[in-house]
Amino acid sequence: MQVYQEVPARRPGRGGASVDDTAPIPDMGYTCQPYGTKANPLNQRHIMLDQPDDIHPLFEGAPKTTEFRKLRKRLIRQTREAVEQYGMVARDGPSPKWLVCLSGGKDSYTLLAVLHELKWRGLLPVDLLACNLDQGQPGFPATVLPEFLTQMQVPHRIEYQDTYSIVMDKIPAGRTFCALCSRLRRGNLYRIAREEGCSAVVLGHHRDDILETFFINLFHGGRLATMPPKLVNEEGDLFVYRPLAHVSEADCEKFAKAMNYPIIPCDLCGSQDGLQRQQVKQILDGWEASSPGRRQVMFRALMNARPSHLLDPKLFDFAGLTRDIQN
Repeated sequence: MQVYQEVPARRPGRGGASVDDTAPIPDMGYTCQPYGTKANPLNQRHIMLDQPDDIHPLFEGAPKTTEFRKLRKRLIRQTREAVEQYGMVARDGPSPKWLVCLSGGKDSYTLLAVLHELKWRGLLPVDLLACNLDQGQPGFPATVLPEFLTQMQVPHRIEYQDTYSIVMDKIPAGRTFCALCSRLRRGNLYRIAREEGCSAVVLGHHRDDILETFFINLFHGGRLATMPPKLVNEEGDLFVYRPLAHVSEADCEKFAKAMNYPIIPCDLCGSQDGLQRQQVKQILDGWEASSPGRRQVMFRALMNARPSHLLDPKLFDFAGLTRDIQN
């Protein structure tokens, strides 16, 4: 990936004055060496300098522009924030192993690269195993991901399961395949995670996916719910993580395009997400166009719920409210 050269604690400023160029780094409680030690000299103030002889292959050929460096830093920061905020890495115990799901789309490529960047920097003490599930969709380029992952020196597993035929048999003509296809895919990923000794299945859903799901549930499901950054599967033996929860779809697209990763389209089966998600996406796009930054405001609202100011008695004991009567 990249090497971060340590910046001296004090550097010359204008006119020869000294400028403090260090800043404290919050302790995330990981079992790796503390930041700033000889064993782990990484620091958020370190300069990002890619060296050809010491860089993860996933970042070879990364653009040198200021815009891309800012994008890259933003992705790292937002992903690290989500990992820390939602407790995706245990503070004690052995390093876990994550199954990083790779579809070949822009989001999963971004997920793979950012997680490896964090691991490369010593900020993510986990073992990463990339996994692609080939579901037998017609026209799926089966050699693209194996060749890419091998070239990038990324540990991986490629699994073939013909769920496409099952979906075609079960879903009536004209209906979207996505819901059943997703359930079958998730079941296979859970199985693979168990076989590989992984503690978590890691998915590439981003901020916009989370917002869209919230409004789909609001408009069509009559409930306030979305896909959380961290959950436990129904069997109770695996975590499901979404480390890109704070990352925008636009940033994923910019990053994957700039890195020229081999994108595989998501519509090879001829089906797309239903009209509901498309409609919600158009609504959110319209709001964002008329009021830039609206998406981020709405996302922050999901992190600031107040059960006492909603209407669900299962979340707040309205009946138990009492008055403080002064005698």
